[in-house]
Amino acid sequence: MPRLAMALLAVFLLYGCSPPPDEESLSSDVDTLTSTNEALSAALSNTAPRPRTIVIAADPWCPHNCKAGSDREGYMVDIAREVLGEAGYTVEYVNVSWARALKLTREGQLDAVVGAFTTDAPDFVFPDTPQGRSAIALFTHPDNRWVYDGLASLHSQKLLVINRYSYTDELDRYIEEHQDNPERIWVIAGPSPLDRAIYLLDQHRTDIFAEDIYVMAWWEMNNNDAVPAPRQAGLVDEIDAFVAFSPAREDAKELAKLLAEGTRQLMDSGRVQQILEQYGLSLWTEMP
Repeated sequence: MPRLAMALLAVFLLYGCSPPPDEESLSSDVDTLTSTNEALSAALSNTAPRPRTIVIAADPWCPHNCKAGSDREGYMVDIAREVLGEAGYTVEYVNVSWARALKLTREGQLDAVVGAFTTDAPDFVFPDTPQGRSAIALFTHPDNRWVYDGLASLHSQKLLVINRYSYTDELDRYIEEHQDNPERIWVIAGPSPLDRAIYLLDQHRTDIFAEDIYVMAWWEMNNNDAVPAPRQAGLVDEIDAFVAFSPAREDAKELAKLLAEGTRQLMDSGRVQQILEQYGLSLWTEMP
């Protein structure tokens, strides 16, 4: 495995897991987490102004952002909480499907999303400095020997993607062009999309799916061999990831500037490295 010398907030090696989904949930777009996530319910039902509270949301995408309320909620959540906390803000983190996180944040019902690319929501307000880094690759069943060699190589494959996810400019354009062709593109949704994607791949119901290689490394490290690990079939591109603020917040630009400056300060002080070490990570490591 090649060594990757990672500049600060360049490529992180990260590991994680999630339980297998049940068959009944596979066709559902219902955000089941919203009925049980007390933090989300409280955030949406609280109509009183809370100017010093920032509610950020996403579906679990560990280790960038993990399960809300867990011992380790993700290094990007940790960075945001520390920077904004030092400025006097209380950060609440909740899990919902990515599509709903974008919708509620765009409407101003939530304050920010975590793990966003600029292509996910160009109308959101992004810090100048990213809080994370993603590397998007294509994965197949371990028995499938197909290799990604540019967009033309996708034409004979059914690609599974997650609703409202952005995957890099190149892949996004391909998905948009073929999204109405079920033989080319299959879009899934829900609060645990990674589990569903791996299940569908294992059942040979799709040929390939797109995901971050560090999220897959996290999953593989913890899946206990319940499902064979998908095979990485080629890297598409690397892209910065952010905590991005709602355009409905009047102070969104101020918050983005605050987070950018604070992130840089944590980098300079070595605090980012300390946060990564809590996840067993290092800025210099082997690629998965």
